[in-house]
Amino acid sequence: MFPIHDTIPRQSPPIITWLIIGVNSIVFFIELNIPEASLERLFYLFGVVPARYHNPAWASLFGLTTNSYWPFFTSMFLHGGWLHFIGNMWVLWIFGDNVEDRLGRFSYLIFYILCGLIAGITHCLINPHSTVPTIGASGAIAGVMGAYFLFFPYAKIITLIPIFFFPFFFELPAVLFIGIWFYIQLFSGTLSLATKGSYGGIAWWAHIGGFISGIIFGFIFVKFKPKRRLCADERTPWGINWPACQNRWQ
Repeated sequence: MFPIHDTIPRQSPPIITWLIIGVNSIVFFIELNIPEASLERLFYLFGVVPARYHNPAWASLFGLTTNSYWPFFTSMFLHGGWLHFIGNMWVLWIFGDNVEDRLGRFSYLIFYILCGLIAGITHCLINPHSTVPTIGASGAIAGVMGAYFLFFPYAKIITLIPIFFFPFFFELPAVLFIGIWFYIQLFSGTLSLATKGSYGGIAWWAHIGGFISGIIFGFIFVKFKPKRRLCADERTPWGINWPACQNRWQ
């Protein structure tokens, strides 16, 4: 299940979303030019390794300091491969512009960073003994999805769903698309705890923590923002009338 497009038109250029994608792109292309052994060391130094903070003896053995918390920030800009990078940036491109519209640029930037930090902290608390570096923007992006879920539950998401290797496209309400996505994270995260493993090498609980924090921070941040111009049909169940949104605003 992969999002292709949403039906909420942006009201202004998503400068911060473009900036975040740009920074991630620069860092990723730097990664591509680093030898594999050095890149692995980079991930340990600047990725979130829970054992670094819960097992000082292990951290000392691998030359990692236990009093540096920068990795909770820097890990948001590192990616493990093309699929990881493109998938994250594409989802941010789909959902980030409208959340930026609703929160305002500066608030959106703070919101994004906070969600990423909470995602990393959640992963550390749930998997305290993990020695695997956690990297990627997905925790912060999960926060963006949480805010989108809160602000635009009835927007339509054009979704690609492969069935028997054939691509099919469906229009799903955001509340359903993101709800299914969150259920998968919660189910997989619970399964990873039951099996005491990483279950697929994905930081499921970082996604869960980021998503929940996105809903909470989104609710808090929007309370202190001026009312946004709403498309007349934006809150209509099962989506909006695209042509109407181009000319009619409340």
